[in-house]
Amino acid sequence: MTPGALAGLTGAFLVGLGLYGLIVDPQPLRKILAFNMLGSGVFLVFGIVARNGAGAGFASDPVPQALVITGVVVAFSASALAVAILNRLVDEEGEASLRPDAPPAPADRTAP
Repeated sequence: MTPGALAGLTGAFLVGLGLYGLIVDPQPLRKILAFNMLGSGVFLVFGIVARNGAGAGFASDPVPQALVITGVVVAFSASALAVAILNRLVDEEGEASLRPDAPPAPADRTAP
């Protein structure tokens, strides 16, 4: 098995694992991590496809590399924002739940 094929299969595995975690796991933080895993798999597959295109004799193109680097930066920023919003949700509600039928948290959360 060539290194490119192994990296492509690893990217496909990461995409599948990220989709599974995104669909199955109910906890918001784990959903954020699963979405990041899915994105990392897509970036890896995209890089391998661009590498295989360059290996097939096509002209070298820096656009896929620039797109992956930009995507990584945007994904990091979006993840930081999602975790900050989740942290705010925990501060306000007392739990990390997005269920509308969950009982409300007590209004008095002062430490004894």
